[in-house]
Amino acid sequence: MICSIASCSSGKKEYRNYFKELGYSQEEIDAKIQSAFHEVFESERRAYHEVGDDMAYVADVKNNDVRTEGQSYGMMVAVQMDKQDMFDRIWTWTKTYMEHKDGPMKGFFAWHCRYDGTHIDEGSASDGEFYFVTDLLLASRRWGNKGKINYLADAQSLLNTMFSKDGSDGVTNIINMDYELINFCPDTVSNRWTDPSYHIPAFFEVWAESANDGRADLYRRIASKSRQYLHTACDEKTGINADQTTFDGKPITRSFGPYTFVSQFWYDSWRVPMNITLDYNWSGADKEWQSAYADKFQRTMASYGIDKFPDQFNLDGGAPRTIMGAGGYRTLRHSIGLVATTAAASMMTDNEYSKDLVRHLWDMKLEPYEDGYYDVYYDGLLYIFSLLHLSGNYRMDW
Repeated sequence: MICSIASCSSGKKEYRNYFKELGYSQEEIDAKIQSAFHEVFESERRAYHEVGDDMAYVADVKNNDVRTEGQSYGMMVAVQMDKQDMFDRIWTWTKTYMEHKDGPMKGFFAWHCRYDGTHIDEGSASDGEFYFVTDLLLASRRWGNKGKINYLADAQSLLNTMFSKDGSDGVTNIINMDYELINFCPDTVSNRWTDPSYHIPAFFEVWAESANDGRADLYRRIASKSRQYLHTACDEKTGINADQTTFDGKPITRSFGPYTFVSQFWYDSWRVPMNITLDYNWSGADKEWQSAYADKFQRTMASYGIDKFPDQFNLDGGAPRTIMGAGGYRTLRHSIGLVATTAAASMMTDNEYSKDLVRHLWDMKLEPYEDGYYDVYYDGLLYIFSLLHLSGNYRMDW
């Protein structure tokens, strides 16, 4: 179901339809969302693939693999767009192939798999489990728990798994309990730092409201601390954040084989403006800082030209010292994924660029770039999420 401004409200909350405010008709908005969904989930170039009678995976096509990131994003798209069969298929594939059935990682998910479900990396990435819990709790709110999957029970089981991991055998919670902040990965090494794009405080408030597991006060504290962390992780002048940081927001040094880099604004970072928008829309607990952040971030992007800004930066807004590659390409481009999340931030601010950024996103197409690079997966999913935000269709209640 796609809703208009009139129907995007409940007894608790109304969801703003920014596109409609700009003069686009509801018919045009619905068609835009359905076109994006078709490209990512139904077209010949799609990322979504059904397996047998009851399973499906979301492929990172450019890398020929499946990730907990993509599975969890596919589930979020499904619950937001009221596609229960798709949600159930993705979750069933995830449980069947990615979940560790025994050993120290039991109950966690291998973040990186092949299309046949075999594991490329046995480790877990904290954002996957973080999204899975939230996906399941939202599914419980939308569809109840009396179908073939008890969403609430599965969410509670995963939460109990998380909080049973205490560092024994090298496995931790996805929350660093000393800082009460989400870590990069739930292991005793990666538990020492975080990723700004993993911080979505409103998700923890959904946990507090709906998990019914006796940890509501803890989840609310984590949400509050996550907001404060973002204040330190986003540059006070440019709004830009590093891909990975310490828990006090300082960029970490990353190593890839013989190469060492200081973390900069790379692909993970694209998600931050959209995630802060989500917290602004759902919670409203930090609106003053979030509005100022959005203004700074959009101005930094617009300083290059609304239709020209690149997709990787140093924290001062200048060119990155290292360009991160993707899909066999290593170049800066004007990426629709970053345009989408930057445009979504217009819901938090109203500077001279905000409306034009949204119009620019509207005019862009999810299609191969001139050099042949195409990312129906990451670009595509961020594009869909942003369209849902800007149309009032990214919701926590129905």
